Amino acid sequence: MTDPALVPEHSVAAGIADEAMPPRSDFKDAIGWIALGLAVLVGSITMDRLEQQNINPVTVPGLLPGLLGLAMVLLGAVLGLRSWRRGALHAPAAPATAHAREERKRVWIAVALCTGYGVVLVGHGIPFWLASTAYVTATILVFRRMSPDPAERSLGARAWLQALAIGAIASVTTWLVFERVFLVRLP
Repeated sequence: MTDPALVPEHSVAAGIADEAMPPRSDFKDAIGWIALGLAVLVGSITMDRLEQQNINPVTVPGLLPGLLGLAMVLLGAVLGLRSWRRGALHAPAAPATAHAREERKRVWIAVALCTGYGVVLVGHGIPFWLASTAYVTATILVFRRMSPDPAERSLGARAWLQALAIGAIASVTTWLVFERVFLVRLP
């Protein structure tokens, strides 16, 4: 057990210091990781291999995503097995706490923002750096607005400029690394 006096107030663990993850929750997470890993793996396998251009098999598109998808499947299976051994299928579902509801809300908002970025912004005529700047800036502002700290919730000009600067620097840096270092053309 962690002594609450030793956990910093601003720490993520401050709200969940004594809250153990129930096995059923881990089991649901395992199913999610396995499903995501399988989707990534299938997507990487179905990518064009560029064989007509005599590309080295080690450098084909989709190799790294395929390995990452496989790792997600394997680690999800380990998590699922561990939670199953802890009684995930027999334990009653734990009632949702206020912290768990807030956490779930944040996860779904992050999923919606990521989906919007991947489906709406990228690859539809908007330059990558501009789409990424908009995504990172919006994400920072949305999560700042959801902060439990009233000082962070206020979105003044400084908060907007800070979010825009971080978004621009992150997106241009990502674009430059992919274009100049990895030689990958981004949309």
